[in-house]
Amino acid sequence: MNLYLLALGLLVTAALAAAAVVFARRRSAAWAAAGITAPNRRRTQLGTGFTLGGLAVLAIAVAGPTASVPVPRASGTVILAMDVSASMGADDIAPTRLAAAQKAARSFIQAQPASVDIGVVAFERGALTTARPDADHSAALAAIDRLKVTGGTSLGSAIIASLSAITGKRVAIGRDGATPDIGYWPSATIVMFTDGQDLGGNLDDAVAVAEQAGVRIHTVGIGTTAGTAVKVDGFSLQTALDEDALTAIARATRGTYYPGSDAGGLDGVASTIDLRLTVSDEPLPLAGAFIAVALVLLIAGSALTVFRTGRVV
Repeated sequence: MNLYLLALGLLVTAALAAAAVVFARRRSAAWAAAGITAPNRRRTQLGTGFTLGGLAVLAIAVAGPTASVPVPRASGTVILAMDVSASMGADDIAPTRLAAAQKAARSFIQAQPASVDIGVVAFERGALTTARPDADHSAALAAIDRLKVTGGTSLGSAIIASLSAITGKRVAIGRDGATPDIGYWPSATIVMFTDGQDLGGNLDDAVAVAEQAGVRIHTVGIGTTAGTAVKVDGFSLQTALDEDALTAIARATRGTYYPGSDAGGLDGVASTIDLRLTVSDEPLPLAGAFIAVALVLLIAGSALTVFRTGRVV
């Protein structure tokens, strides 16, 4: 609220009120000097009061009053951890697991408001941040489009790289398995798109770091439990969705496992992933309401004055 405009408006209204009182007293004195009994002017005074009240309320409206209203909204940081290991080239989900995951990830990004910072981590046996968290989601979409299959799979590396992207600092598991304290990040979420096959050895330690930091991990299973064969370096390898591993990761971090056994099911995953809501105070403009009240008072004051005296003032 502009206090200077408010003070000026109320000062002008007070001056008009004082002038109205002085004018009324002088008029009463003139009636008395002429030996005439002054008529009952309560209705006129009431009309003047309504008019002055309307001006006072209008002065408040001009000052731009606002109220803080708590508004729940999705906000914070979301890292999309995308599995690009060789097994994601399997075609048990058409056209391939990776292509289906990319489509679902794009839908998820496009559904998020600008209040959510989105980053992308691509992982196989290692992991790399391909788009840092940002409210501008175009970088995340471009990073999703560039993904290609390669190498093995390390879910632990994916989680550690995602935590590094969230904190903006390198997170590492000690050689003795000691888990680092990276602070508390309750507004951060990792959404992992993977078939769940893990060839790494630090998954339990990585999950423990995320759990301690308050980072929720949602896992999206890409593939079928029946699995299929995929060619890697000329060899045919059997690959299948590991739902148990993905369910355990989600449960340990208070996240949710979302099965995506077909492309149609993945289309709906983006809209069902539950991000945490935060409550923030948003300014609610009240000028409109004050103007409406001022108009009612001004109209009432003018009507009473005209009805009693035949004049607007």
